[in-house]
Amino acid sequence: MSTPLFGLKSHEGSTNISDSDPEDEPQLPLNQFYPYIRCTLCSGFLIDATTITECLHTFCKSCIVKHFFYSNRCPTCSIVVHQSQPLYNIRPDRQLQDLVFKMVPTLEKLERTQMVNFYKSRGLEVPKPVVVSPPTPVVSRRPKKESIHQSVFSIPPELDVSLLLEFVGAEEGINNYKPLERRYVRVSGEATVRHVELFIRRKMELNTTCQVDVVCGDHLLDHFQSLKDIQSTLGDEAVQDGLLVLHFGLVLPSEP
Repeated sequence: MSTPLFGLKSHEGSTNISDSDPEDEPQLPLNQFYPYIRCTLCSGFLIDATTITECLHTFCKSCIVKHFFYSNRCPTCSIVVHQSQPLYNIRPDRQLQDLVFKMVPTLEKLERTQMVNFYKSRGLEVPKPVVVSPPTPVVSRRPKKESIHQSVFSIPPELDVSLLLEFVGAEEGINNYKPLERRYVRVSGEATVRHVELFIRRKMELNTTCQVDVVCGDHLLDHFQSLKDIQSTLGDEAVQDGLLVLHFGLVLPSEP
């Protein structure tokens, strides 16, 4: 339900992100962040921010679900999200949603008010708010160091593959790309080579005139191969010190 978002447009250019910034830091108007916190489908601030896993573009949940009723392509880049079930490849982005609510302080309250009115007007029970990050209870004694390390450094079990991405170079004629600063990545084994390519494209800001070839050992990988299958099939050839090592290069597409 993103209808009330349009009512906030009267604040455009007048809100500053200044609650926690020191006085000597520059204060930026909210409208400079619009490309990152607004949904391109409804032009309102993101509500239930939901990201397409294939291309990492984000929309309001209700907006992207409605869009997928008549199309299986991303509204921003037109990539095919899924041939028959595009809803399989969307995930909630709670961190981005929390950021939007912090940057627009009245947004969460307005959205909650509209939802309550919607249910009450139809005689339905109002759903209780979901607490995503409950506050940590206050303890009287200092916890042991071991328990602190466990809670701070625990890694979700679904992120079961550690990647090392090694850049081997670009073909002559490919220029103006950024270096890949994040070479070590922890991801799900269900992720495919296509997901790795999309990650590389986004981080290196690649244009569509070049393609990314991903190699493991002596094997040129196909987009549909999952990292779990690559790791189990190639074995020692693929893994070094617990890391799945993938080499990639930038090449120009071959002419037909």
